[in-house]
Amino acid sequence: MPYLFTSESVSEGHPDKVADQISDALIDYFLAYDPSSKVACETLVTTGQVVLAGEVKSEAYLDVQDIAREVIRKIGYTKSEYMFEANSCGIFSAIHEQSPDINQGVERKKKEDQGAGDQGMMFGYATNETDNYMPLPLELAHLLLRELSVIRREGKVMKYLRPDAKSQVTIEYSDDNRPQRVDTIVISTQHDEFGKDAAMLKQIREDVINIVIPRIKKKLPKRVQQLFNDSIKYHVNPTGKFVIGGPHGDTGLTGRKIIVDTYGGKGAHGGGAFSGKDPSKVDRSAAYATRHIAKNLVAAGLCDEVLVQVAYAIGVAKPVGLYVNTFGTSKVTLSDGEIAKKVEKIFDMRPYFIEQRFNLRTPIYSETAAYGHMGRESKVVEKIFNKGKNNELKLKVELFPWEKLDYVDQVRKTFGIQ
Repeated sequence: MPYLFTSESVSEGHPDKVADQISDALIDYFLAYDPSSKVACETLVTTGQVVLAGEVKSEAYLDVQDIAREVIRKIGYTKSEYMFEANSCGIFSAIHEQSPDINQGVERKKKEDQGAGDQGMMFGYATNETDNYMPLPLELAHLLLRELSVIRREGKVMKYLRPDAKSQVTIEYSDDNRPQRVDTIVISTQHDEFGKDAAMLKQIREDVINIVIPRIKKKLPKRVQQLFNDSIKYHVNPTGKFVIGGPHGDTGLTGRKIIVDTYGGKGAHGGGAFSGKDPSKVDRSAAYATRHIAKNLVAAGLCDEVLVQVAYAIGVAKPVGLYVNTFGTSKVTLSDGEIAKKVEKIFDMRPYFIEQRFNLRTPIYSETAAYGHMGRESKVVEKIFNKGKNNELKLKVELFPWEKLDYVDQVRKTFGIQ
């Protein structure tokens, strides 16, 4: 029997994502000026106020207030009527030195013996239902909000848009787990006050259906375009009004959108957030590594869908376990347990080797903090830190290296896939 599956996304102006972006900007700045930095920082944002807290071990000295304001300005909180504005908000820093008890469990005389920065389990997932091996409901939910952000920044149509927004997409799947149609789209977008409530709602609904939806459909492959039809149920700003939003509407905290950050509820999640953590924290680095494994296994033709789990003990380099679940879609005559044993030999999951494989001690994290850490394009870019200042730094870095399909040939060779 067909079934419905739903995923949500939030925009870069959502209060939790504002917090994530500030935390990851701090990570990038610390790593840019001292790649050996150990950082775990949290951010809280509310009406007119930002609170920074966390632990750091670094040779870099940063103007954390200036970094936070730069992030807020870039997101678009630049007007006093938002009640949260880049230049005027208060910023309180309670960042202090990292616990030596934790650090002694991570650093070792031999770099390859580097221990995991915490215990826990991390999951990676991939499916061949989209070109980037991500679940379709989440991919569409992200795309809707990215396009809404582009429209807001262009300022040509829908000029009433403000930075905060949420989306949700429900897809109908067949018995064999293939997408059949788009069933429901939910979009709530913050907006200026520009008339009576009913008129505002009518205008926003019409603009979403007639401007946003056609723009995203053009960016989709034909097989996905065909899933859109005239019977889609739209819920646009279902509360009727969304003027008060962002950190003024809701307090935001780092790490509260972990399902948006990963697979939209498909597969599994180990519970650990990503933003604000340097790569010695396996919550982050091992989650990227398991996504890399999952994506390369599916791309190699080993299976249609796969979930990969890795687990660690704090201070111990070698994982305590690696688990693979192909959901019955495997194309090879091996059990999932046997597949896992072979995968262990292909991918070294010790923390130091994960860091080296993806060059994770480079400032590549700000870009991950909105619209998902997975399913993004791997590319080399130049980033500038402290632009125009005496300590200006330009660096070329590779974003989203865990999305590369650089192990496909090795997987095919190991498993005898033609």
